[in-house]
Amino acid sequence: MTTKGREEAVVFYAPIPPHPVDDQTYVLLPLRTYRTNRHDLRRCLGVATFLLLFVAAAYLLYPSDPDLTLVRLHLNNIQVHASPQPSLDVSLFLTLRVFNRDFFSLNYSSLVVSIGYRGRELGFVTSNGGHLRARGSSYVNATLELNGFQVIHDVFYLLEDLARGSIPFDTHSKVKGTVGLFFIQVPIQARISCEVIANTTDQTIIRQDCYPQ
Repeated sequence: MTTKGREEAVVFYAPIPPHPVDDQTYVLLPLRTYRTNRHDLRRCLGVATFLLLFVAAAYLLYPSDPDLTLVRLHLNNIQVHASPQPSLDVSLFLTLRVFNRDFFSLNYSSLVVSIGYRGRELGFVTSNGGHLRARGSSYVNATLELNGFQVIHDVFYLLEDLARGSIPFDTHSKVKGTVGLFFIQVPIQARISCEVIANTTDQTIIRQDCYPQ
């Protein structure tokens, strides 16, 4: 091919072939079947059964606090003295039930019952201890006598309560003891509190609400 008296070489380029697709590689795994070994299965079941029995035994044998329930509350006497200083005379009779929930015997050393007025303790009484067999219960009587307690800080509330004809009290009962567990004495205790509203006119209890602590 000639242009302006000179021959020029014309080079023809062939198109670049497309990029070849890479070959995909496949890995063939042999089909393997798994069979459950009866010996391993029995071993797993045995371990699971042992753990369940151990947890159940620990739950049943671990010492727990006894149940303390107020069965009866009777107001023997309540009287308010205005002179020479405001004071209270209160007499309460209580019957408490102590129930041992454990599978071991329980020895309680004492039972303490206190009475209070508007958050202030007025007095308390302590009863003797006793012995409870496994899953057994006992009834304990306690009489709380309070004579001539001077009410100085809450005298205005006391006058208001007298005008309404009712006085609110709160009682707290606590029992302490030990549970024998394989020659080991484990300390336990239980508490119960009651809110009591006493009628000053007919010497009766209008309402009582008890709850464990």
